[in-house]
Amino acid sequence: MTKDFGEDTVNVKRVGIIGVGEIGRAIVTGLCDGGDTSLEVFLSPRGARTAAELSERYEGVQVCAANQAVVDRSELVIIAVRPHDRSEALAGLRVDDDKIVVNVMTGVGNDDLRRMLATDAPLVRAIPLPAIRERASVTVTCPSHPVVDSLFDHLGGVLPVEDEAAFNVFSALTGTLTTHYWYVATLTSWAVGRGVPSDVADRYVRSLFQGVGRALSDESRSLHQLAGDHETPRGNNERIRTTWFTAANAEALGRALDDLVAHLERR
Repeated sequence: MTKDFGEDTVNVKRVGIIGVGEIGRAIVTGLCDGGDTSLEVFLSPRGARTAAELSERYEGVQVCAANQAVVDRSELVIIAVRPHDRSEALAGLRVDDDKIVVNVMTGVGNDDLRRMLATDAPLVRAIPLPAIRERASVTVTCPSHPVVDSLFDHLGGVLPVEDEAAFNVFSALTGTLTTHYWYVATLTSWAVGRGVPSDVADRYVRSLFQGVGRALSDESRSLHQLAGDHETPRGNNERIRTTWFTAANAEALGRALDDLVAHLERR
């Protein structure tokens, strides 16, 4: 291991990724656009089209013939296959104890993965998000590991948590992302239904919520303060918040999150 991404951080130089879907692509992009030309990335043949595209784009990225080759050539291995594909993808895989394994499979605990791999290598769960490609997303990890935390810190920030119970809470929060997109899409559809051209409605709603994203970067104000600062008493924002996002609505969201955490704990 060498010091590279920062003066006081220790990082591996050979990273393998098994399962090159959206998150795998985002990790590769974030790493390879991050300025470290000495890094080598080894990709599994799963997701062949994406893997081939990445290897053509970046000099240090190679596609291996099999998952075992990815493990053998890497110091740190990221397992990013779909949870229901894990038995097929990881069957017979040999992982030496000196490797570091990062588990980004939703709902698959480290105990489950350790039994499957039959290894004593360090296992770390992580929740990388697509924005990691721009190195603009905080990644939750469990348990904390200096090499893994350093890797994700370089990719936008890291938030280590103490145990898998806390990790499941963050995983449930992550499960609200597409609901946000559907909310925004519903606003656009409503405007179209009121006679606004689709492209005009789409452009305005996107711009509206991009501004919200920029406001969220101001960590000097709490989330409730941000809401209050965007709201005029008896104004339009207050009207929608109090007539649509009612206490019952908030409670229903909380129950949905509780149910998701219970589901994650059972898996």
